[in-house]
Amino acid sequence: MVSKTDDIQASVPNCNVNTVDLAEGETPDHQETKAPNKDPCACGHSASTVVMNGGRAHYHSEEESKQDGGGDMDGGEDSNEQEVIVIQDTGFTVKIQAPGTEPFDLQVSPQEMVQEIHQVLMDREDTCHRTCFSLQLDGNVLDNFAELKSIEGLQEGSLLKVVEEPYTVREARIHVRHIRDLLKSLDPSDAYNGVDCNSLSFLSVFTDGDLGDSGKRKKKGSDLEQIDCTPPEHILPGSKERPLVPLQPQNKDWKVIMTPMQCLKVLTMSGWNPPPGNRKMHGDLMYLYMVTVEERHISITASTRGFYLNQSTTYTFNPKPANPSFLSHSLVELLSQISPAFKKNFTVLQKTRVQRHPFERIATPFQVYSWTAPQVDHTMDCVRAEDAYTSRLGYEEHIPGQTRDWNEELQTTRELSRKNLPERLLRERAIFKVHSDFAAAATRGSMAVIDGNVMAINPGEETRMQMFIWNNIFFSLGFDVRDHYRELGGDAAAHAAPTNDLNGVRAYGAVDVEGLYTLGTVVVDYRGYRVTAQSIIPGILEREQEQSVIYGSIDFGKTVVSHGKYLELLERTSRPLKVQRHNVLNEKDESVELCSSVECKGIIGNDGRHYILDLLRTFPPDLNFLPVEGEELSPESVRHGFPRQHRHRLACLRQELIEAFVEHRYLLFMKMAALQLMQQKANKESKMATLTENSSPEAAVPALPSTENPDASAKSSETSTETLTDGKSDAVQIETTSTSDAPQPAATEATTIGAAPKAEQTTETDSPSAAATTINASQATPTEDNVVPTVTTNGPLVPVATAIQNGECESPLEDPKSREVVLNACKAVGSISNTSFDIRFNPDIFSPGVRFPEDSVDDIQKQKQLLKDAAAFLVSCQIPSLVKDCLDHSALPMDGATLTEALHQRGINVRYLGNVLEFVDKTPAKAQLEHFYRIGISELITRCAKHIFKTYLQGVELSALSAAVSHFLNCFLSSFPDAVAHLPADELVSRRKNRKRRNRVPGGGDNTAWASLTPSELWKNIVSEAQSYYNFTLHCENADQVVEKYALQKITLLREISIKAGIQILIKEYNFDSRHKPAFTEEDILNIFPVVKHVNPKASDAFHFFQSGQAKVQQGYLKEGCELINEALNLFNNVYGAMHVEICACLRLLARLNYIMGDHHEALSNQQKAVLMSERVLGVEHPNTIQEYMHLALYCFANGQLSTALKLLYRARYLMLMVCGEDHPEMALLDSNIGLVLHGVMEYDLSLRFLENALAINSKYHGPRSLKVALSHHLVARVYESKAEFRSALQHEKEGYTIYKNQVGEAHEKTKESSEYLKYLTQQAVALQRTMNEIYKNGSNASIMPLKFTAPSMASVLEQLNIINGIIFIPLSQKDLENLKAEVQRRQQLQESGKSLEELTVDGPLELEDKMPMDVNVD
Repeated sequence: MVSKTDDIQASVPNCNVNTVDLAEGETPDHQETKAPNKDPCACGHSASTVVMNGGRAHYHSEEESKQDGGGDMDGGEDSNEQEVIVIQDTGFTVKIQAPGTEPFDLQVSPQEMVQEIHQVLMDREDTCHRTCFSLQLDGNVLDNFAELKSIEGLQEGSLLKVVEEPYTVREARIHVRHIRDLLKSLDPSDAYNGVDCNSLSFLSVFTDGDLGDSGKRKKKGSDLEQIDCTPPEHILPGSKERPLVPLQPQNKDWKVIMTPMQCLKVLTMSGWNPPPGNRKMHGDLMYLYMVTVEERHISITASTRGFYLNQSTTYTFNPKPANPSFLSHSLVELLSQISPAFKKNFTVLQKTRVQRHPFERIATPFQVYSWTAPQVDHTMDCVRAEDAYTSRLGYEEHIPGQTRDWNEELQTTRELSRKNLPERLLRERAIFKVHSDFAAAATRGSMAVIDGNVMAINPGEETRMQMFIWNNIFFSLGFDVRDHYRELGGDAAAHAAPTNDLNGVRAYGAVDVEGLYTLGTVVVDYRGYRVTAQSIIPGILEREQEQSVIYGSIDFGKTVVSHGKYLELLERTSRPLKVQRHNVLNEKDESVELCSSVECKGIIGNDGRHYILDLLRTFPPDLNFLPVEGEELSPESVRHGFPRQHRHRLACLRQELIEAFVEHRYLLFMKMAALQLMQQKANKESKMATLTENSSPEAAVPALPSTENPDASAKSSETSTETLTDGKSDAVQIETTSTSDAPQPAATEATTIGAAPKAEQTTETDSPSAAATTINASQATPTEDNVVPTVTTNGPLVPVATAIQNGECESPLEDPKSREVVLNACKAVGSISNTSFDIRFNPDIFSPGVRFPEDSVDDIQKQKQLLKDAAAFLVSCQIPSLVKDCLDHSALPMDGATLTEALHQRGINVRYLGNVLEFVDKTPAKAQLEHFYRIGISELITRCAKHIFKTYLQGVELSALSAAVSHFLNCFLSSFPDAVAHLPADELVSRRKNRKRRNRVPGGGDNTAWASLTPSELWKNIVSEAQSYYNFTLHCENADQVVEKYALQKITLLREISIKAGIQILIKEYNFDSRHKPAFTEEDILNIFPVVKHVNPKASDAFHFFQSGQAKVQQGYLKEGCELINEALNLFNNVYGAMHVEICACLRLLARLNYIMGDHHEALSNQQKAVLMSERVLGVEHPNTIQEYMHLALYCFANGQLSTALKLLYRARYLMLMVCGEDHPEMALLDSNIGLVLHGVMEYDLSLRFLENALAINSKYHGPRSLKVALSHHLVARVYESKAEFRSALQHEKEGYTIYKNQVGEAHEKTKESSEYLKYLTQQAVALQRTMNEIYKNGSNASIMPLKFTAPSMASVLEQLNIINGIIFIPLSQKDLENLKAEVQRRQQLQESGKSLEELTVDGPLELEDKMPMDVNVD
């Protein structure tokens, strides 16, 4: 009943949680994040609790806690209270008076700049045509970059005048550009072409703009008759048709004003530019040429005073003003006088533009590309043409000094002060803005490099070796230049290195140590090439690399140097990144100390900053993919067929895996220490000789599960990965979740409230001797400040917190025995310190060419063992835990991207995909993982195809690109057996080939080898790639066999390969299965897009607020939670601007809270924003967007907008069919929703089709005895009852009743409800039978008892909708609440003491939900 992205899982409210330890994968984000540091400070407070209402706003910045490893932070408290208040500074209203309009009021905030008012005026319908003006207060011109609070005399009610200013050439250009933007504001071509951060959104097509305001006006139970509920054929259950065209439905607005053509036919720069000297002295700035809709050709002068008609024609130059000249300060005023059609259509256009939701128009922070597009007419556009041919590097018309110094900008923003909240917000906002600009510029540059539009800095060398500089960004290609990577795997290593390097940059960036700098890095895959774009260290181009590197090695460890300052800086990152400080030998056999891998180079730039680069080995090597002579891997790895040779030797473990592994070891460490302490205590108390013999501390140390005992290790891994109970984060934090930036997306949100019950179930123990010893922190109900986790035995409690302290400090236990306990535990888990738990890795182990000093042999041995354990941990714990999460539906991937995300969250690299699939294949519950297996196979196939496509494209010249891509897709997907490539027509191939110039552009030359590819050859290659890269055997020779054998859909494969390879295809229906002609022609390939990887800077403060809000909500404090989430939303907006995935998660949670608290209207408005944002930022058919559509449909239904709710659900179902097909557990939830709404509007037959499909899917994926299935039976029975088919209704309800009875017992209210309903149905059936008999007996004059047929009430339908979506309302009195809390605590204690609650844990957390709802509606 709980979908995976439900923010609030219906389950026990955990009343004694102090902070929320977000369960895996619960950050509000898809890209890469890791929960920020929750270092407790010395005083024992938890750092992520924020108390808003007056209490202590105790809330530390990440930085402080990082720098001194959670040391003392005195000034924390007082300053923070003001911080929160500063942000909530109240706004005020000013009056604005613009020429020719009435004065109007504008709400502003003191933090805003004057410039922001300019932006508002340029967007408002009545002032949007002005760009060149100043704002004046009492005759004084306001400075554009001043903050409003700094302006004297500006207060509530001040009047600001808009004063027209004289134009300059720059201002005139900006004006023309702005007018063109206004004319194009509804034209979607920029979104299709993926430029200027435009992207698509289709929500308004389904809501007809009737969300929000009109929701109030409609009568609540809007008349049922007028709703057309028939879904399109292709989305009915069982339909095999998967059309592509509905993916991008036509928007009515676009039909009206699809292009700017309706206002103005041509607007372009005139050929008479620039003005000759004598005209310059008359104030002419430039000339424009236009053709109006009425076919009038006009020439216009832009002068310092404004725009006027001149007398020039196409062939004669006469700059004198025409008569009349219509001199106007803005082009719009001028054109409105000349062209009636312009005046009329421009007004309509602007009205429509302002009516659109702002989220449909705002630019996204990073470009989103669409893999399908319609054929858009190409129109004349002077600005676009000018941009293409003037090198508009970055946006220099807004920036003095032309090109941007990216490195300076990136590093300066890092250096901004971060002492308090406003400063941190400013800093994070600047960092984020520069990063998104840099990513855009780098992407543009990379495409220019591959398209051959940039001159190389070493033009004499062959193409693969060339390097480029454009716009102060350095570009290199992903090939092994000068055999740099020869020993590591050549080109394969050179291709993998940039992404590894990027992960390193990301990790160091997240730790954010002051004084240590990384390069701006973006990795772009485009047209089969990988380009790395980096900012340039000042001065590096003038020096040889040998001279500039003062730390690290330029030849993979043959020569190594070190530097004190670098060691000091890197030492501060070593703890959060788990990097061990170690010594290596240089060429003279001297020992050199490093605190990173040898490849990591330190260079001091001419600006005096300490840069580190080449971070490709930040994380330790993955031994499963690195066979080393004479090294045995642990049995778990060997059992799974490791070590395996990989394409290159750069295979690293992911940061998430390191985190999980350390956390796992930490739990083990705590258990061992606790166990030994307890045994010592027992020894003391009893002094019985026998006892002392059996349990001396040495004997009691349980063997490390990683080697001896796989079951135990799997068990403890569950513990470590799912939850480390709350006390851990409070008391003995050994900084396992140091701020790092590893992906931890919000695909699974079920955990926000459901975390409590899980925590209770996972505290099993490792070894029989430890049976009574579960360390359980949630039993030690946290007090305000200090929480000491305790070890529960049947005897007295022993505090363990004292045993292990954070940091390097000595153990405070003076007792030598206790010290020995800690020492033993440290040894057993491989800690590098003997007095405290501290695991770190040496990234240079097994690096070829690196040698270690003699005296560190033991240490190296230890490190090798640790690496083997980590590799084994991945195979024996992480993969099974992923599969387990999929089985209990806490992880629900829907497509390749969400699958990859699920793997990465658990630290599993995609190269393990074959192993994961094998594991699933051998799982007894394989049938319940069919969806996962299918998505995995499709991901594996499309990734193999992408690898082949990459090299295939490199051999294609530009003129044959569309032919080559369509040929590849035909071979990949079409059933047409002999796909033949269309070579470009002869007239395009120049006869006189200049032999010398060949190979200047990557992929140049007359290479037509690509044309000989055949479908059977391609599939052979895919099968062998799957075998060699993923160690997975595919049994198939062509697309049709694959589709048949693995139940895949060709449309899904097409979507996956297009997104991965950056292909954009024409949106039309493709006939994949025709055996007579190929599916694709070259006209169907519209574009090739870059696939871009970059760092995602985070808003740490906002994120803390978001987490605290979630924690409050989990504890049932909805109102406080709501306030915190609202605060988080403000901060997110402050840092990211209006559009971002994290804001999306924030809005979704907010909407859900609004809904639970009964504010349906607000819920609708927030969820609408979430849907729009998800479409714009993630893509229109991203799995998260589908989820958002479902939530929105529920809120629409609650607001009485039934037809809209249905349209949204139909849209969600269409998208889901396309993304993953019908056979997916999430489809059951969607179909139950659709079925219920249809039941509500009395479309019984349709309703049954959906509900019965949901029942079938639920039975398949949750097992026939699950409570979900019981509910499905009940829903079906209700519809049959409405149809008066009582026999069928009875049959289904009986099934449901049986499940309830077996699962939760007769006394449970669900069982009672079901049996009541059965009685009622039986009575109805009997009554009906009587009536029928009466009719048979007496013919037409029978006296018929009126039967009670019930059309369902909207309220009852809504109640069922809430239940299936995981929301349950129960009216509770205060007394009930107290009892509820007591009951919850009692249960928790029961479970903690190890007593099993069979009656509670039969079918996951579901019964709890049925017994005790979470989303309690209380204030």
